[in-house]
Amino acid sequence: MIKGLLRCVVAIIFILSGFVKAVDLVGFSFKMEEYFEPSVFNMPFFVKFALAFSIIVVVLELWLGFMLLVKFKLKFTLSALIALCIFFGFLTFYSAYFNVVTDCGCFGDAIKFTPWQSFVKDIILLIGLLILFILYRKEWSKKDSYSTSAKPKNNKFLSIAFGIFSGIMIFIMVQGLINEPIIDFRDYKIGTDLVAEKAKIAKNPTEYKTYYSLKNSKTGEVLKVNQDDYINKTEYWEEGSPWKIEEGKNESKLVKQGYKSEIAKFKIEDPTGSDLTPEILNAPKAILVFSYYPKEVSPELLQKVEAKVNTDKTAVVYGVSTIPTTFKTIKNAMMDGTAIKTIARSNPFVLILEKGKIVEKIPAKNYVD
Repeated sequence: MIKGLLRCVVAIIFILSGFVKAVDLVGFSFKMEEYFEPSVFNMPFFVKFALAFSIIVVVLELWLGFMLLVKFKLKFTLSALIALCIFFGFLTFYSAYFNVVTDCGCFGDAIKFTPWQSFVKDIILLIGLLILFILYRKEWSKKDSYSTSAKPKNNKFLSIAFGIFSGIMIFIMVQGLINEPIIDFRDYKIGTDLVAEKAKIAKNPTEYKTYYSLKNSKTGEVLKVNQDDYINKTEYWEEGSPWKIEEGKNESKLVKQGYKSEIAKFKIEDPTGSDLTPEILNAPKAILVFSYYPKEVSPELLQKVEAKVNTDKTAVVYGVSTIPTTFKTIKNAMMDGTAIKTIARSNPFVLILEKGKIVEKIPAKNYVD
């Protein structure tokens, strides 16, 4: 009874984790790209394969989770899940210890974990899998330990169930790849009022403090002092003080977690740096064409999108990208590429706002059809 319950709980966790990532494969691939960056594992060659790696990880989580749930090829399944969990554990520990990837994307945008929370989650899952391996070791025969002992009738039922499960997951993954995620877990879902969200952020802001690393030039003593103490205590900065700030060793630490929302990063500027965000959010209607990788967009598609948005004379229209010369017939605006990726996954895509409220978010190729 206990081992059956534990098996189901662990299996469902893997299936849910895989499902959330399957819904948004492109988003998960962005997370994979972070691990290949120079500041993490410094493997830029693998960035182009991030989506392929994402698909492999998601398929493994889904299939192995399903196989564990129905007790199919149990020894193989548990062995594979243990190996997968050790791999994830290494990544999350590395992220947490070196503070390089702040969100592993374990449950996509549905549930956010800090790196240390992700690592603890992986350790708990690993312990659960090891317990299951020990509890079930007597159930598989030595002669055929990597095959199922189920009867042919059960094999047929499992095959049908596995086929249906795989078909549903493939449909969800393809939908997310071709269009947009079938379920939107992000802060920019349709119906979101960006003006109201920004007001919540302003009312309850996140606060950070700078901690200076000070070294006493006479004694060699090193202190970590927050910005308030540094200002208030003249002994640290008055003329002739032996305390000197160590360059490159200052830290910014979170002291108060405010209202969390990716919309805090929604800031659009013109190519000269002037803030266009208030104009866009206050407009009765705004049509924004976004591209986070403008060099990968076909000129023909951009031409069609620009031609269509130009037909709406009632809207404020901007083309928003990471390059100030991306768009030819509409006004260019700039936004951080990572911030653009959090809004939608298509490249390019169209966002339509009415008084700051998202009323439509659609891939550009669908917008012009």
